[in-house]
Amino acid sequence: MFIDRKDAGKQLTEKLIPYKSQEPLVIALPRGGVAVGFPIAKEFKIALEMIMVRKIGAPQNPELGIGAIAEGNVLFWDTDMLDIVQIPNHDLVALYEKESAELARRIDSYRRGKQLPLLTNKTIILVDDGLATGVSAHAALLSLKRHHPKKIIFALPVCSGETALSIRQLVDKVICLESSDNMESIGRYYENFEQVTDDTVMTLIKKTKNRLYDMEVTENNFSHKIVW
Repeated sequence: MFIDRKDAGKQLTEKLIPYKSQEPLVIALPRGGVAVGFPIAKEFKIALEMIMVRKIGAPQNPELGIGAIAEGNVLFWDTDMLDIVQIPNHDLVALYEKESAELARRIDSYRRGKQLPLLTNKTIILVDDGLATGVSAHAALLSLKRHHPKKIIFALPVCSGETALSIRQLVDKVICLESSDNMESIGRYYENFEQVTDDTVMTLIKKTKNRLYDMEVTENNFSHKIVW
């Protein structure tokens, strides 16, 4: 059990110290992954980057991931899940178009349209707050691999053991602190799993880029005070 994403990030950092000498890039999946990745970037004294991904949820159950898109025109469908839910093609196209528009908005909002830094021959640590169905992770990793990095380490506080196995073929190593074969919810592994806001994401990213790791950050939109 983790206190919150900050606590999870600190615990992950301990496992990632061996990669510090490789001068890795730390890339997070927003929004929750940014909160987990911040303590890692702070320890490594580097800027935290983001890769933009949007989960595509089933029409009747948006939380059920049936696919995902990522920047670089990457589209991933979970074919096993599609066989189960049986969604007509025209509905899949509509879902894709909707999430593509939101992905474009987030790239513009979070990065002002700027591209990712040079990733070729770099060691990448990809961070998220948890891995359940893995559709977002698959899309993100397929996008990153197009840049031909030297190595990809996928770092997570909690993960589905089955999904982690399927992800391993796309990365050099998966580091997961808590693994379960019956992943009901990522949030149940956190005492505090409040939604991370856009304001918090932007504040944490700016702090790492300006090397202001020790400046206090307060998220006023939460029902209680969170200090980083």
